[in-house]
Amino acid sequence: MPSIGSPLLWSGFTIAVVVLLSVDLLVFHHREHVIRFREALSWSIFWIALSAGFGVWLSWRFGHRSGLEFFAGYLVEESLSVDNLFVFLVLFRYFAVPQRYQHRVLFWGIFGAICTRALFILLGISLLNYVHWTIYIFGALLLITGHRVLTHSAEEIHPERNPVVRLLRRVFPMTHGYHGKHFFAREDGRRMATPLLLVLVVIEVSDLIFAVDSVPAVLAVTRDPFIAFASNILAILGLRALYFIIADLMQRLEYLHIGLGLVLIFVGLKMLASDFFEIPIGLSLLGIAALIALAVVASLIHRSREPEP
Repeated sequence: MPSIGSPLLWSGFTIAVVVLLSVDLLVFHHREHVIRFREALSWSIFWIALSAGFGVWLSWRFGHRSGLEFFAGYLVEESLSVDNLFVFLVLFRYFAVPQRYQHRVLFWGIFGAICTRALFILLGISLLNYVHWTIYIFGALLLITGHRVLTHSAEEIHPERNPVVRLLRRVFPMTHGYHGKHFFAREDGRRMATPLLLVLVVIEVSDLIFAVDSVPAVLAVTRDPFIAFASNILAILGLRALYFIIADLMQRLEYLHIGLGLVLIFVGLKMLASDFFEIPIGLSLLGIAALIALAVVASLIHRSREPEP
């Protein structure tokens, strides 16, 4: 099945993403400030509405299947990103990043994620097209990851044990504290990295690790490189606003990891079975949405039954 991504569509989408990021950084967030819940909610609604509108346009322009594949890929990426946001939350707390600078770190972290996701998606599709048996490796990887998410939800994260943290602290002289929004600053007459740079690098490395899971999951619902890329990028663009909402809601969704694990297992099985029979994309989208919705509802019901402290 040929890709819908013409050179004009690729260039137009890329330019639109660059413009959106530029407006975000230079107009709406040129001054660092604490992102409150209401502001984060407004931005989340904007990014979701923008993504939904783009998916509807794809469906109108290229057919119903293209639109459904986009929405399935978007939902998979957005769902799996919750674990990523939890890691960001732990990192920000561990390094005591002031709230007003967290958006700046997330912005540049997401900019790097866009570049790496493009590479991962194109590489993954090339492997599936030219070395077809890798589909079974990707499917098995998703099953293993899904099982890990289901059985190790309470596993603690220890940034101080991260080899990247240790390496950076040895290679780069580090300032004693934060210097506003800057990643580098002069201290004791020397140009040194600030802890903000350390947090940014760790976030980028964390996203690379998550991409190993999320990219095969998206490729399980679409093999079109443009749809896979667009759904990933639009989901990632909304992560900054979603982070500040998740930071408030994270403790309330205790069963969400079960839904995420089941989503990974579902798409892994879908990929492994694709050579024998194809699950309709509409059914895949419905299954993914149902698993996440059930996990959220179960979490909220369980919390509502807990006695007040």
